[in-house]
Amino acid sequence: MAVFLRPSIFTFASSTASYKRPISFSSSFLKFPKMDSHSNLSIASSLSLSSSSSVDEKKNPNRKLPILLFDVMDTLVRDPFYHDIPAFFSMTFQELIDCKHPTAWVDFEKGLINEVELAKVFFKDGRSFDLDGLKNCMKSGFSYLDGVEALLSNLKQNSYEIHAFTNYPVWYNMIEDKLKLSNYLSWTFCSCAIGKRKPEADSYLEVLRQLEVEPDNCIFIDDRMVNVEAAKNAGIVGIQFKGAVALQEELSQLGVETIASLNGQNMNPVLEP
Repeated sequence: MAVFLRPSIFTFASSTASYKRPISFSSSFLKFPKMDSHSNLSIASSLSLSSSSSVDEKKNPNRKLPILLFDVMDTLVRDPFYHDIPAFFSMTFQELIDCKHPTAWVDFEKGLINEVELAKVFFKDGRSFDLDGLKNCMKSGFSYLDGVEALLSNLKQNSYEIHAFTNYPVWYNMIEDKLKLSNYLSWTFCSCAIGKRKPEADSYLEVLRQLEVEPDNCIFIDDRMVNVEAAKNAGIVGIQFKGAVALQEELSQLGVETIASLNGQNMNPVLEP
């Protein structure tokens, strides 16, 4: 979201991220060529160990690569802004957009103002509203997107390091309280904590700095193509989220183990298309 609105939600890219170079995470991963015009990955016939993977493995030989970075809103969790919040204010979506302050929500996401300050400037005309009621409305609207929790569970059972990388204010705690995302990932990179937002280049560099990992040993998943493209510009592997089933397939093509098993039986199946 940007200023409580993510404009690109209304403009869907026709394909997932294309890769500028072959991808290799560790000696157990296949090296892939660029995606074709239909965004389908073809698997190369030989194994390749990248120099960046070797460096990262020497730093931490027990670290499983790649590291997975997930956007949260409309990638893992339903965003209540587009329907629930306008209804809370008895407005249409466009009416809400027209009367809200143009930068207040971004400032809140970056941790520059607190929720009390947000309430004072949320509307351009300074009108008051029920802040607690708004928070309760948002919390009631949070839910996992179809198939996502099962996929996260599978990735967690396969011992992948998973981090949230999200533009969201301190209210991410309400998501955690309701959905317990911390069962699967760490809330490491919230804009309110790092003071930077996607698709700012510095936000991706901050992630890499904190993780102490080469960029091509990370996979970033986001529903917004502008954020995926910014990740690619930083050297991070990017996937545009188009549903849990499609994501599972793309991760599998990249060599990520997406199926958890017990005694040969698949556990936590992702929803079928």
